Amino acid sequence: MRLFTWILPSLAAALLIVCLAGPAQAAPSSRQVLEGTIDHVLQLLADPAFKNPATTAAQRARIETEVRKVFDFEEFSARTAGQRWRSFTRDQQQRFAEAFAQLLISTYLGQLKDYNGEKVSYVSERANQRGTRVEQLTNLNLSDGRTIPVAYRMMAKNGSWVVYDVLVEGVSLVKNYRTQFQDILATASPDDLIARIEQKAKEPKSK
Repeated sequence: MRLFTWILPSLAAALLIVCLAGPAQAAPSSRQVLEGTIDHVLQLLADPAFKNPATTAAQRARIETEVRKVFDFEEFSARTAGQRWRSFTRDQQQRFAEAFAQLLISTYLGQLKDYNGEKVSYVSERANQRGTRVEQLTNLNLSDGRTIPVAYRMMAKNGSWVVYDVLVEGVSLVKNYRTQFQDILATASPDDLIARIEQKAKEPKSK
C-alpha cells in the first residue's frame, strides 16, 4: 500500500492545515478564534511576498508558526496512533508528534502555491453539552465556483482552543492517518513507524 496517501483536492488539503483556529483566551469563542486566524493566514497567502521567490520561505515560516501555535500535534498524534499510543514511551510519543507535525506541514504547505484568492465562509457550529468540544462548520469557496465543506474539531485545553481533527468533505484527517498507521504498527515497532514518517516528511521538501 502507498504510505500516507490522501484523497482530498490539493488546494483543500493545503488550506485545511493553514486555515486553523488561533490560540484562545478565556473570552473569545472558538468561532472568533477560528475566524481571526483564518483571516490572518489568508492575508499571508495573498501578500505578494508569498509569490516572490526571494521571500516565499519567510512567508511560509510565518504560516508554519501560526499552525504550530494552534494545532495540537500531540493530541492529533495520540488519536492517529489509537490504542497503541499508550504503549509508546514518552520519548517515542514526542518524536512521533514532531515527525507527524513535519509530515503535515511539509506536505500541505507545499500545496500553497495553488492559492488563488479562495474565501472561507462560516456555516454553523456544534458543541457538546459542556461546551468543551466544538465542531466549526465552514465552506471553502474555490475560485472555480466549487464549494468544499471543511469542519474543524476543536477542544478547550489548558485555557486555549486547539484543533485536534479536520474533516474535508466529511473525511476525517485523523481517521485517514489512523488506518494507515495501525496497518504499519500491526507488523512494525513505534520506532519503525517514526522513521517512516520522518522519511516521508522529507520528500515534499526535496521536490
